[in-house]
Amino acid sequence: MLKNTARSIRTRAAAGLVTAAALTLALAGCGQDSTSPKEARGRADNTAEVKAAAGANPQGAVDCAKAKCIALTFDAGPGPHTPQLLDILKEKKVHATFFLLGRKHVDTYPDTVRRAAAEGHEIANHTWTHQRLDQLKPDEIRSELDRTQQAVKKLTGHEPTLMRPPQGRTNDKVKAVAKELGLAQVLWSATAKDYATTDSALIRKRILDQAGRDGIILLHDIYDGTVPAVPGIIDELKRRGYTFVTVPQLLAPGTPQPGTLYRP
Repeated sequence: MLKNTARSIRTRAAAGLVTAAALTLALAGCGQDSTSPKEARGRADNTAEVKAAAGANPQGAVDCAKAKCIALTFDAGPGPHTPQLLDILKEKKVHATFFLLGRKHVDTYPDTVRRAAAEGHEIANHTWTHQRLDQLKPDEIRSELDRTQQAVKKLTGHEPTLMRPPQGRTNDKVKAVAKELGLAQVLWSATAKDYATTDSALIRKRILDQAGRDGIILLHDIYDGTVPAVPGIIDELKRRGYTFVTVPQLLAPGTPQPGTLYRP
């Protein structure tokens, strides 16, 4: 009986490890190769590409090969809490990357989108309706991404160059459409799972526990507990010596390449 129980525990544990491994592979892009920020910087052509990166990042003279950089990113907004978040970022002198949803977000809070862009934040694409792109046909993937591209361009005058696939789920079809639309894919290294808690202290702790050099933090400014956690996250990471940058600044002097999957 004891042997059977031990065998059952080992079996469940092994199944859990397989599930965790499968999830890790899925979030890594379903077999797609990924490029780290360090690799992106190392691959940069020190002529034309460097000049292009400098022109694309007028506020960004940060050299992340030397500085201890980290990128703060927010998904699925804008929403009612985003103006408060922008106030915090302005006060803390931090620029973030916003992966915006189209329906009920970009089209509902146009002034917030304009403000974020005007204040120097990177505006990126998180699809139109937050469907899993890896489950869609190419034409459907194209529609999900391009509708948000055009909505952002109408408000800011510029189409995004970055996208984040919902749930981090991507595949070769997504890569091909992203490349066609001029979009690099960006995943993350730290997440608070803030969609599942309103505990700001817990959100702060989870991010601080996972933070690392060249990291990309994933948060959602649409949830009640997230924005109140941001000042503490910024203050503590600055105390630890981090410099906050946008995703393009993290990759500079490399520039985000359409279709490429970036992940720390």
